[in-house]
Amino acid sequence: MSTDFAATRTLFDLPEGVIYLDGNSLGPLPRAVGARVAHAISDEWGKLLIAGWNTAGWMEMPARIGNRIARLIGAEPGSVVLGDTLSIKVYQALASALDLAAPKRKVILSDSGNFPTDLYMAEGLIASLGRGYVLRVVAPDAVVDALDDTVAVMMLTEVDYRTGRRHNMGELTAKAQGAGAVTIWDLAHSAGAMPIDLGAVGADFAVGCTYKYLNGGPGAPAFIYVAPRLADRVRPALSGWLGHDEPFAFAPSYRPGPGIERMRVGTPPVLQMAALDAALDIWDEVDMADLRARSLALSDQFIADVEACCPVLQLATPRDHASRGSQVSFRHPQGYAIMQALIAEGVVGDFRAPDILRFGFTPLYTSTEDVAMAAAVLTDVMSQELWDRPEYRVRARVT
Repeated sequence: MSTDFAATRTLFDLPEGVIYLDGNSLGPLPRAVGARVAHAISDEWGKLLIAGWNTAGWMEMPARIGNRIARLIGAEPGSVVLGDTLSIKVYQALASALDLAAPKRKVILSDSGNFPTDLYMAEGLIASLGRGYVLRVVAPDAVVDALDDTVAVMMLTEVDYRTGRRHNMGELTAKAQGAGAVTIWDLAHSAGAMPIDLGAVGADFAVGCTYKYLNGGPGAPAFIYVAPRLADRVRPALSGWLGHDEPFAFAPSYRPGPGIERMRVGTPPVLQMAALDAALDIWDEVDMADLRARSLALSDQFIADVEACCPVLQLATPRDHASRGSQVSFRHPQGYAIMQALIAEGVVGDFRAPDILRFGFTPLYTSTEDVAMAAAVLTDVMSQELWDRPEYRVRARVT
């Protein structure tokens, strides 16, 4: 199958006059979502009422949609389930991984490129567990050397949210497991952006969100993957009622459900899952190898154009294709103001402290013409110092 990216672009509701390079933070609205959510509201919730849990398949949505995502991340059927937020899924995966690790191992190994919430979850879990657990955070290129017989869990985000630097998942998984550690991969910046093969690399756990490259909308539920070889052994630290073997038996004590079902926690967000389900239809027409090739071509074009015209901006993203995700980041001391000026001119990226201008390249709706125009606008912003205005220095709550 050869992917027609001109055709996939028509499947999104993109504002006129805007070049959207922020799908690595929030994907735009797929055109089919409105009708699908309206159907869930009016025809399912409105007409079926509580019967929707059975007759509209609401209760099965977390596993059914999980299987749709499994195809995009190389996961085995029945190994992915949806629900809750990414922070919750990180906590679940980490608690279960620590429970599987050798008792004398007390170190959670991560890196300074990991998304802060993953580290916060680790800190909170350690505070609850006590018993000598520690979080060790090293530089991204120091992970391998930090793997020793004290490491219980290696927890990494595959693609650095700031720089776009990409870890070698296969190599690091093998080295971590060879050293006796359990592995957790956060796919927030890689699911839907590039080919992933969790089954082939032998990953133990993975988590990810669906509102970025998968276009599920703000607040869309997160997913968790557990390798089938572990699924009936893991102990869910968050033993919610929908992870119970028989939720509607209302037993007074917890008994984990079979396999990945035990990683469910609370009631699934049906309307958000309806939006995500519609968004995932687009992926039925997409070949992940085509997507990756196109993403690299777009980002190469942007890097070349920006470096030719804006030498004051410092590239923060690796040039090597194998070492980067689907975003390009540049550094500048006035990065926030520059990004606000760009947005005012119709080019939407985002800013990450302390000095990162971040641009996401999503072939489903980003064209070569978009990239050329974005680079031209950035050149104007820099050459004319359009960013040097007081209003562009005022930090909004979301950057």
